Amino acid sequence: MAHQLQYIHNDIKRSCFEDMFFKADVLFEDHLLVWLISGETKIVQADQTHVFGAGDTLLFPRHLLATVLNYPKNGLSHQSVTMHLRTARLKEYYQKNEASAVTGLVRQPAFQIFGKHPLLKSCLASLVPYFELKENLPEALASLKIEEAIHILRAVEPGIDQVLANFAEPGKIDLAGFMERNYMFNMPMEKFGYLTGRSLTTFKRDFKNAFQNTPQKWLTRKRLELAHYQIREKHRKPSEVYLETGFENLSHFGYAFKKHFGYSPNRQ
Repeated sequence: MAHQLQYIHNDIKRSCFEDMFFKADVLFEDHLLVWLISGETKIVQADQTHVFGAGDTLLFPRHLLATVLNYPKNGLSHQSVTMHLRTARLKEYYQKNEASAVTGLVRQPAFQIFGKHPLLKSCLASLVPYFELKENLPEALASLKIEEAIHILRAVEPGIDQVLANFAEPGKIDLAGFMERNYMFNMPMEKFGYLTGRSLTTFKRDFKNAFQNTPQKWLTRKRLELAHYQIREKHRKPSEVYLETGFENLSHFGYAFKKHFGYSPNRQ
């Protein structure tokens, strides 16, 4: 069965992958609060990989690059409920509720796993019956449920206001350093430009100055070099690494690898 997606409100949805895995390089415009009902999710960032399973709750912040892989597991489909915490709604919330004072350095966006916290578990339990409705959840009720979730996040994670109440857009940053950390993510050039605080034209110009190459050629070479390291030094299979190194198709990966290195990635 293919992917099923059910919305009870523009900001609340349930997702199901019955017998297939899902992979995407993501950059969300909103914070996402995700409850995993069954299956397994792997999140690959530039410097680390995390796995969470049934019963876990995850806050995925906006403007964070990552690869998300969703898998069915133990004979069960991958099912999750996602709530969008949009900037406009959060601004309205913090006009009524004072944000906690920021102590120390403001944290960079980073996803957070809350495990099976009972408050978040009860919040999900209160949402599940609404997916049986034949019509959408009324706006007033949806707003109450989203506000409840924000209250709970603030209760279970001191300092979360540093994330939820931070409405700044990405500023201009060091392009070379950013790309060296994030080249494995398969993003449109416009997104890379946005995250480094540049228009597409400025991004391409600054990229050329930094690397003396076009973004696409440089990205392909860096991704192939990473895949080569994972296969030859870490003894991983091509089928295990191509998605995590920015390739969407195994056969295309094999073709590009052989063209670059002169031999197949399957060669031992």
